[in-house]
Amino acid sequence: MVKKTDVEKLLDKHDNLTHSEELVVISHVQRKDDDWFMNTLLVEGSEVPFKFRRRKVYKNLTGARVNLTYYPIKEEVAGMEFEAMKVVRIKVS
Repeated sequence: MVKKTDVEKLLDKHDNLTHSEELVVISHVQRKDDDWFMNTLLVEGSEVPFKFRRRKVYKNLTGARVNLTYYPIKEEVAGMEFEAMKVVRIKVS
Protein backbone atom coordinates (compact mmCIF):
# COMPACT_ATOMS: atom_id res chain seq x y z
CA MET A 1 0.00 0.00 0.00
CA VAL A 2 1.36 3.41 -1.03
CA LYS A 3 0.94 6.20 1.53
CA LYS A 4 -0.38 9.51 0.20
CA THR A 5 1.59 12.66 0.90
CA ASP A 6 0.04 15.65 2.64
CA VAL A 7 -0.24 17.43 -0.72
CA GLU A 8 -2.00 14.48 -2.35
CA LYS A 9 -4.47 14.35 0.55
CA LEU A 10 -5.22 18.07 0.17
CA LEU A 11 -5.66 17.78 -3.60
CA ASP A 12 -8.02 14.80 -3.21
CA LYS A 13 -10.11 16.63 -0.61
CA HIS A 14 -10.41 19.99 -2.45
CA ASP A 15 -11.17 20.04 -6.18
CA ASN A 16 -10.12 23.65 -6.84
CA LEU A 17 -6.61 23.31 -5.34
CA THR A 18 -3.55 23.32 -7.59
CA HIS A 19 -0.04 22.21 -6.70
CA SER A 20 3.03 23.53 -8.53
CA GLU A 21 6.66 22.64 -7.89
CA GLU A 22 9.99 24.37 -8.51
CA LEU A 23 8.46 27.81 -9.18
CA VAL A 24 11.05 30.62 -9.21
CA VAL A 25 10.07 33.64 -7.09
CA ILE A 26 10.90 36.91 -8.87
CA SER A 27 9.40 39.23 -6.23
CA HIS A 28 8.47 38.85 -2.56
CA VAL A 29 6.83 41.67 -0.58
CA GLN A 30 5.73 41.58 3.08
CA ARG A 31 3.56 44.16 4.80
CA LYS A 32 1.95 44.43 8.23
CA ASP A 33 -1.81 43.77 8.29
CA ASP A 34 -3.10 44.13 11.89
CA ASP A 35 -1.47 41.24 13.82
CA TRP A 36 -0.47 39.43 10.63
CA PHE A 37 2.09 39.86 7.85
CA MET A 38 0.63 39.71 4.33
CA ASN A 39 3.08 38.13 1.87
CA THR A 40 2.77 38.57 -1.88
CA LEU A 41 4.84 36.56 -4.36
CA LEU A 42 5.27 36.95 -8.09
CA VAL A 43 6.59 33.84 -9.79
CA GLU A 44 8.31 33.42 -13.12
CA GLY A 45 5.86 32.81 -15.97
CA SER A 46 2.77 34.15 -14.15
CA GLU A 47 1.29 37.63 -13.94
CA VAL A 48 -1.05 36.74 -11.06
CA PRO A 49 0.17 37.39 -7.48
CA PHE A 50 0.30 34.57 -4.92
CA LYS A 51 -0.76 35.68 -1.43
CA PHE A 52 -0.45 34.20 2.04
CA ARG A 53 -0.46 35.42 5.65
CA ARG A 54 1.90 34.66 8.52
CA ARG A 55 1.99 35.71 12.18
CA LYS A 56 5.74 36.41 11.98
CA VAL A 57 8.00 37.94 9.32
CA TYR A 58 8.90 35.28 6.73
CA LYS A 59 12.34 34.96 5.14
CA ASN A 60 12.85 36.72 1.82
CA LEU A 61 12.04 34.30 -1.00
CA THR A 62 13.21 36.39 -3.96
CA GLY A 63 15.21 34.10 -6.28
CA ALA A 64 14.21 30.94 -4.40
CA ARG A 65 12.47 27.90 -5.85
CA VAL A 66 9.25 27.03 -4.05
CA ASN A 67 6.49 24.43 -4.12
CA LEU A 68 3.05 26.04 -3.79
CA THR A 69 -0.42 24.65 -3.16
CA TYR A 70 -3.04 27.30 -3.96
CA TYR A 71 -6.46 28.16 -5.34
CA PRO A 72 -7.73 31.15 -7.36
CA ILE A 73 -9.55 34.03 -5.66
CA LYS A 74 -11.07 37.33 -6.78
CA GLU A 75 -10.34 40.52 -4.85
CA GLU A 76 -12.09 43.84 -5.22
CA VAL A 77 -9.92 46.95 -4.87
CA ALA A 78 -11.42 50.40 -5.44
CA GLY A 79 -14.38 48.86 -7.27
CA MET A 80 -12.20 46.84 -9.66
CA GLU A 81 -11.91 43.06 -9.54
CA PHE A 82 -8.46 41.44 -9.53
CA GLU A 83 -7.46 37.79 -9.75
CA ALA A 84 -4.98 36.38 -7.22
CA MET A 85 -3.91 33.00 -5.88
CA LYS A 86 -4.47 32.13 -2.21
CA VAL A 87 -1.56 30.00 -1.00
CA VAL A 88 -2.50 27.27 1.49
CA ARG A 89 0.90 25.58 1.59
CA ILE A 90 4.37 26.84 0.72
CA LYS A 91 7.66 25.00 0.92
CA VAL A 92 11.10 26.04 -0.28
CA SER A 93 12.36 23.34 -2.64
